[in-house]
Amino acid sequence: MLHLDLPSIPELRALASSRGEACVSIYLPTTPLTQHVGAARTAYGNLVRSALTQLEDGGVPKRRIAALADHLDDLAEADGFWRLQAISLAVLATPDWIRAFRLPNRLTEQVHIADRFHLKPLLRALTFPHEAFVLALSENAVRLVEVPAEGPAATVNAPELPKSAADETGRASVNDRSPSGRIHGSEGQKVLLRMYARAVDRAVRSITNNRQAPIILAAAEPLASIYRQAATHPRLAPHGIDGNPDRVSDHDLAAAARPILDRLNQEGVESFRALFADRASEGRATLDPAVAARAATHGMIDRIMVDMDYVLPGTIDEASGAIEIADGESARTYSITDEIACRALATGAEVMSVRAEDLPARAPLAAILRYPMA
Repeated sequence: MLHLDLPSIPELRALASSRGEACVSIYLPTTPLTQHVGAARTAYGNLVRSALTQLEDGGVPKRRIAALADHLDDLAEADGFWRLQAISLAVLATPDWIRAFRLPNRLTEQVHIADRFHLKPLLRALTFPHEAFVLALSENAVRLVEVPAEGPAATVNAPELPKSAADETGRASVNDRSPSGRIHGSEGQKVLLRMYARAVDRAVRSITNNRQAPIILAAAEPLASIYRQAATHPRLAPHGIDGNPDRVSDHDLAAAARPILDRLNQEGVESFRALFADRASEGRATLDPAVAARAATHGMIDRIMVDMDYVLPGTIDEASGAIEIADGESARTYSITDEIACRALATGAEVMSVRAEDLPARAPLAAILRYPMA
């Protein structure tokens, strides 16, 4: 399984509210293949040097830069940490502390220096699932296959999973027609399969409890329907892979799962865009960063979609929400759209960090308001 460190929403809100003279945000692609992680460590070192140079140019006191450099260098030298990577790495640091998040999605190299953190790339990891688990289920076997955003799929070592329906129910076969109480005939078979399905569901929940990845079911009828009726996992995908998966390789299951994952993500985008169009007719939606900044400052945003790569340098007034656009990035400015997303997050809005093509009219952001602007 990928080694991931995904922040919770409360953690993100805490990060969004952090302020300081030197907040460094570093993002870079990595690899779960330990033998190839050297390139990522080198890239991290280059980004650290860039960050420290910017802080020196910005006039940050040398002792504070030195304290920050110690945190960043400690991470650079942590061999055990670098041996266990995912697809991307986010590092957020101040002179007082450092946080690192190993992420399942591919990000580009970037470094941001300001009095607050740049969080849109980190928000992207929580907007859509970039990985999945395939639950390959039949009467005779069950396995859980991890499908990463990149790289080969692999069966998860999961001794919690039942070996088979017969083994879980203590019978030679769930197709045994011999009467035993109510456990006989076709109805008896369904009772046994429900017992099996509930045991599988408990195991899957235990294994994937702290992961945001959806569970994609690969199974044939009637077991597929029986499992869906018994399952309690909140991230069981509504779309599945039909047919008996016993002789289907992990690679082929992953190939079938990735279009389903793309479909789930696209449905999330389409749902937002449809709601945006409805709310726009009611005066409760905007594509204007200036309007969105005021709305975010006053807690008016219900949902917002932001371009994860777009940077509009400047500042936003803490009280009024008025924006002031700068000529370029510096330690005294930050990304206005990033700050809008953070303010919306702090007031309970749903925030989606997406690619430019997902946004209405390819605007830098799209905000749905709780009520019309006065």
